[in-house]
Amino acid sequence: MMTTTLRPTEPLQRAADGAVSRHFQVCVNSRPVGEIRLSTHPDFGPGIGRIDELRIDEPDRRRGRGTVAALAAEEVARGWGCRMLEVRIPVTAPVALRLATTLGYVHRNRGMEKPLGTVAPELPAGSRGRPLTDAEYGPWREHGLHAYAQSWISRGVPEQEARIKAEGDDRRLLPHGTATENTLISVLEHEGTRVGTLWLHVEGDRAFVYDVEADPAFRGRGHGRGLMLLAEAQSIAAGARVIGLNVFAGNTPAERLYESLGYEPVGYSMAKSLL
Repeated sequence: MMTTTLRPTEPLQRAADGAVSRHFQVCVNSRPVGEIRLSTHPDFGPGIGRIDELRIDEPDRRRGRGTVAALAAEEVARGWGCRMLEVRIPVTAPVALRLATTLGYVHRNRGMEKPLGTVAPELPAGSRGRPLTDAEYGPWREHGLHAYAQSWISRGVPEQEARIKAEGDDRRLLPHGTATENTLISVLEHEGTRVGTLWLHVEGDRAFVYDVEADPAFRGRGHGRGLMLLAEAQSIAAGARVIGLNVFAGNTPAERLYESLGYEPVGYSMAKSLL
């Protein structure tokens, strides 16, 4: 009988912020056939675990080793007190994506990217971008924190962990508000009226859209596309050659917009409840 087990290769690692991690060998009858690394989530807190890496050596693939290793990882995470386990799978790993789906992991959000040219796109007629003012920043950030946390809550993340994630990202990504380095927070106006906001990070040759939102009263009028064109224009002006973003599963209008603009998936975030 072949028995697949996890063998720790190190003591439990504890970070200063309380996060834990551990590396294991995947063994069949004590013979190493791969490796797996688990951790608690640095953003969501100790209630959420992550499979950071799972690899099975080529000669032992397609024999169910990965399945058993993933199920054993769930038991380790439960022992750590995790209520949910997360894994991020690159688009180049369809076998891993099928395995996660078979094991009950649910697609929560996906990363998308688009290569940029050197000529900035024109905004729709009557539209222009301007910086978010200091007076606008407070209400914008308060709204953003609530909406961001609620996005995770509605996708199964416990409220406490969702708020830890939102507040942690705020401290990490916007330590100096509108003056944060490599950060552009903009308002899109159309015919002189504010119609949406954009939060863009540009560093080196890569840009990332952290938040884009058309104001509720002006949705369905093409301003989402205008905001994304503004993001491209600002990115190109700053020297970026690739722009990326994350989109939550089920946000079909956003997914269609990004696909129509040439964005393609690069990775999937999957999650499974351990309760």
